[in-house]
Amino acid sequence: MRALSRRRGGFDVWPGFVDALTSLIMVLVFLLLIFAVGQAVLSDTLSLKTRALEAVNAQVAELARALSLNEGELRAQTARAAGLTESLRQATEERDRLRASAEGAAGRETTLNADVVALTELKHQLEVEIARLLAESETGKQELGRQTEANAAATAQIELLSRQAATLREQLGELAQALELANRDVKAKEGTIADLGQQLNLALANKVGKLERYRSEFFGRLREALGSRGDVRVVGDRFVVPTDILFGSGSAELDEAAQGGLAQLAATLRQLSDKIPGDIDWVLRIDGHTDRAPIHNERFPSNWELSTARAVAIVKYLASEGIPPERLAANGFGEFQPIDNGLSLAAYARNRRIELQLTNR
Repeated sequence: MRALSRRRGGFDVWPGFVDALTSLIMVLVFLLLIFAVGQAVLSDTLSLKTRALEAVNAQVAELARALSLNEGELRAQTARAAGLTESLRQATEERDRLRASAEGAAGRETTLNADVVALTELKHQLEVEIARLLAESETGKQELGRQTEANAAATAQIELLSRQAATLREQLGELAQALELANRDVKAKEGTIADLGQQLNLALANKVGKLERYRSEFFGRLREALGSRGDVRVVGDRFVVPTDILFGSGSAELDEAAQGGLAQLAATLRQLSDKIPGDIDWVLRIDGHTDRAPIHNERFPSNWELSTARAVAIVKYLASEGIPPERLAANGFGEFQPIDNGLSLAAYARNRRIELQLTNR
């Protein structure tokens, strides 16, 4: 009894362990039950989804089949519409053709009716004309007698006209012979004129050749008078002198040194003019040229006035030195006939020039 009492008085854990184990088993059983219920619900849900998906697939297949049928029917309707359109077009063309035929038939009927009316009127006119001709035939018989007499007179008149025509033909023949002689005379005169033209050209060529010889001598003496400058040169039939050795910038007044050179030029020209034959009508032409630099003042509104004034100054000076004025000519060209199209100072200097030309008038 004491021993039992001692065991009871001590701490006994077994009942608590059993209770805890029981509670754990109950929780596990509860969880398994919930899992089983969830599995059942999930299985039902999946089954429902599967059946719904199958139903949707069936509807899709049905719609695809219906769509295929509709496409086939649409193609058939399209082909049928095309056939109906072609039939309509052919029917329209046939209608237009029949309408044109009907209009043509109506027009032909109208034309035939008009022709019948015109023929009827023509028949009436012919009947009237036949009656008039029958009436005139009697009158014509009477007129025939008078015409016979008139024919005799006309025959005599014709014979007279024939004789006059023969006379005119003879006169025309004589005029043709005279014309032929005149043409021969004209051709001979034309040949003479051609010969005279050739002789004149030869004479002119001889005079030009003579003047060319005097021009060469004049240029040679002129070069000696102006000195051996590189910018004084002969270009073709012209003697080119820079204006810088004759005039100041923008001026038409001859420098004193330039006057000395021009005095020698005048003396040379006087000596040369004594050698030139009197039948050569020569003239010394002075041409003034400027550069592109513009000028605008009271005396020279433009380079035309400046170039002309320089040429005139040289002409006046030569005339004062005894050169006959009728042997001198002055021209101004401004900047519009450059020999160098450049824009450099050297190009401008080359374009500022006086050109002397000994030429025929």
